[in-house]
Amino acid sequence: MTTAAAADAEETKVDYKAVNDIVLRMLEPPGMGWFLLLLLCVGTAAIGGLCWLTQVMNGMGVAGIAHPIMWGVYITNFVFWVGIAHSGTLISAVLYLFRAKFRMPIYRLAEAMTVFAVMTAGLFPIIHIGRPWFAYWLMPYPNERALWPNFRSPLLWDVFAVSTYFTVSAVFFVVGLIPDIAAARDRATCKIRKFVYTLTSLGWTGKHRNWKHYEAAYLLFAAFATPLVVSVHSVVSWDFAMGNVPGWHATIFPPYFVAGAIFSGVAMVITLMIPIRKIFHLEPLVRLEHFEAMAKLIMLTSGIVTYAYVTEFYTAWWSNNPYERYQFWFRPFGEFKLAFWGMTFCNCIAPLSLWYKPLRTNITFLFILSIVINIGMWLERFNIIFTSLSREFLPAVWGGYNFSWVEFGITIGAFGWFGMWMTLFIKFFPAVAITEIKMIMPPPVRDENALDHH
Repeated sequence: MTTAAAADAEETKVDYKAVNDIVLRMLEPPGMGWFLLLLLCVGTAAIGGLCWLTQVMNGMGVAGIAHPIMWGVYITNFVFWVGIAHSGTLISAVLYLFRAKFRMPIYRLAEAMTVFAVMTAGLFPIIHIGRPWFAYWLMPYPNERALWPNFRSPLLWDVFAVSTYFTVSAVFFVVGLIPDIAAARDRATCKIRKFVYTLTSLGWTGKHRNWKHYEAAYLLFAAFATPLVVSVHSVVSWDFAMGNVPGWHATIFPPYFVAGAIFSGVAMVITLMIPIRKIFHLEPLVRLEHFEAMAKLIMLTSGIVTYAYVTEFYTAWWSNNPYERYQFWFRPFGEFKLAFWGMTFCNCIAPLSLWYKPLRTNITFLFILSIVINIGMWLERFNIIFTSLSREFLPAVWGGYNFSWVEFGITIGAFGWFGMWMTLFIKFFPAVAITEIKMIMPPPVRDENALDHH
């Protein structure tokens, strides 16, 4: 089938009832495939948990952490998952304020992805601590031992940024779910499900008063969450930019990190939405035009990220700083050169294919490209962290990194943890916003004969 024919096939006319039927069909009792997927995710998360337990029992030495690279894979994963979380806030809050209609069928999944990605990112500072039972020391609370965290520490900035982002995103996510949970409640036949939906719909009846307060609350949270798109990953970038390390001490890091976060987050939305759309037959709601709009957003953010890469090299060369110059020579030609060239291909070269519309509107190609982009964004964080720390100012303290199976297991386990929550969510709560889709549909004509008199 040609692209045009596929687009025509997807332009299926649906009414209000059909929207409810298509979305709520996803909540029917799960089959064997869903249980196998859940088992795979739980098993993968369990492997990560066992690796972490091994690290707790034997010390941080079982990880590859050694001087001069003291965070290594864990901070790479932390920044990666915080970046993944950014697209949800962008799609649900920023694009809502701009009234972008293409966000309607995809924003619910993006919001869920935000909450679960932040839950995943928050694990890595605790994992890296080594003695996780002392993690509460990072929180400023009154205590008799007069223990107060160092407010000048970037680690504490991360605690405040991530906890604030999680709180606002979770509340925003739950508020948006209320009308759709009420629709699921009215359709539920299982008594347990009906009871859960009754509790979580918070007494929603669909009256004018409900909608009035819902719209006001949703707009308020959207306006409140929008600054977080910029602030949270800017704070994460300051973890590096505030350090006097070659390749890090740059003012371009905040916008560079924010653009990269949106870039990877939108790619992850595509990665998740394409199989969900296929499995649950959501083609009438999630159409090709929505994926093309996300592809254009990827083109924009890829251009910004590429510009940031070029600016880094340009600034290093004209700075006349030998340490900066050497650092940016070491990245493409040094010990970790494969990470640099992989990052360049995945983030700068591969997205250029989206300028060709037949590829931009090809679902299979978009799915493959989204995976490639997320690999590239993980390599970007790896490239920034490992190259700069391994080649600082004094050659006497230069060093490499010994990757361990413990770090690999924990990294894979994080994907299992994230997948577990996503798998549970799409089966127990509406993963596509029913109310938002209806808002952009023409209202039903109650009396067709009345049109003849006008």
